[in-house]
Amino acid sequence: MKQILDSIADGVFTVDLDGRITSFNKSAEGITGFSTDEALGQYCFDIFRTDICESGCPLDESIRSGRQIVDQAATILTKDGREVPISISTAVLRDESGEVVGGAETFRDLSAIEELRRELQSKYSFGDIVSKNKRIQEILAILPDIAESPSTVLIEGSSGSGKELFAKAIHDLSPRKEKPYVKVNCGALPETLLESELFGYRKGAFTDARTDRPGRFQVADGGTVFLDEIGDLVASLQVKLLRVLQEKTFEPLGSSETVRVDVRVVAATNRNLSGLVALGEFREDLYYRLNVIRIELPPLSERREDIPLLVDHFVRRFSSATGKDIRGLSREALAVLMRHDFPGNVRELENAIEHAFVLCRGRTIEPRHLPPEISRAGSVTHAARRDALGEAEAAAVKAALERAGGNRERAARELGIHRVTLWRKMKRHGLS
Repeated sequence: MKQILDSIADGVFTVDLDGRITSFNKSAEGITGFSTDEALGQYCFDIFRTDICESGCPLDESIRSGRQIVDQAATILTKDGREVPISISTAVLRDESGEVVGGAETFRDLSAIEELRRELQSKYSFGDIVSKNKRIQEILAILPDIAESPSTVLIEGSSGSGKELFAKAIHDLSPRKEKPYVKVNCGALPETLLESELFGYRKGAFTDARTDRPGRFQVADGGTVFLDEIGDLVASLQVKLLRVLQEKTFEPLGSSETVRVDVRVVAATNRNLSGLVALGEFREDLYYRLNVIRIELPPLSERREDIPLLVDHFVRRFSSATGKDIRGLSREALAVLMRHDFPGNVRELENAIEHAFVLCRGRTIEPRHLPPEISRAGSVTHAARRDALGEAEAAAVKAALERAGGNRERAARELGIHRVTLWRKMKRHGLS
């Protein structure tokens, strides 16, 4: 039995009912740094020193309930003081008469997987923008060049697709990054208020104007103005905005004095501006002034390969913000998200993870923790869940092949699999 346990790559140890270690295999020695002689007879928490020893030991839970625990995430402190991420599985030990005599735990070193996750995060992250989608990666590749130029940028995409993140990234990469970045939602305010917000006013311009107030363009002088939902801008303000873009000048409300500003405009819309021009609802000359550089963001439904990356990004963000030690989603929960259409795009996914953080009391988000409109639609059979994961795998393989220019060796290396395994997956999913 000892030879068998020592041949296993995972760490394995057993404890008696007092929690003292009764066996300790070679892999356990390698992962923890403690020898078998040092470990035997010691309390497991003195050797193992995980971040869950006091708050929720899975081995204690198995001994108490008789229930197996599989792949629970934890972090141990090795003999030399290093933190090592691991996954833990536990089970109860019984004697020949069925009496509980202790517990067994296997644990796996996840350091290599965590390192790979960090590399992927670094490779596919650009500030708060997270994507491996080919179209998004193409945009990110030219974003520094766009940022360096003084040209006006028009970002088009459905609501929740991340337009503001790209606008902020353009400002942060630009020579104007030390100057103000000012946001204005053109669809959130009525015409009279929006005009005063954009261009400011002078004392006495209207009943409540008791003092002079600078507008957003004046506040952003030297920096960037982000005009969100530009398609909702009324005709009268379209004329004034056109003048700012052409001449960099405007008059505040109640003033005949011309104000000159140096601002870069980044505009965004979830509407088809060229269609609005054809309908006569948006000025053609303003459209062409805005449409110097155009960025079109795909909806999340067209970049499903990004869902696991975004989920991991949001889990880490909310873990930090809430203090909850939630490590991720179960396969079933991820399958539910992979099947959802996400009409609200990335914002809807972010809200779904935040909702799950409120309800989840453990370390893994399950389908029941997701919003009802998502979990109900995603309550699928095992075969359907398998299909969803298959779709995600096919998308990931296809994207890797595209990035590698069809080179299977490079694609396999990026995915962390053997090229023969890649060939099998390509054959399974009908990819050439």
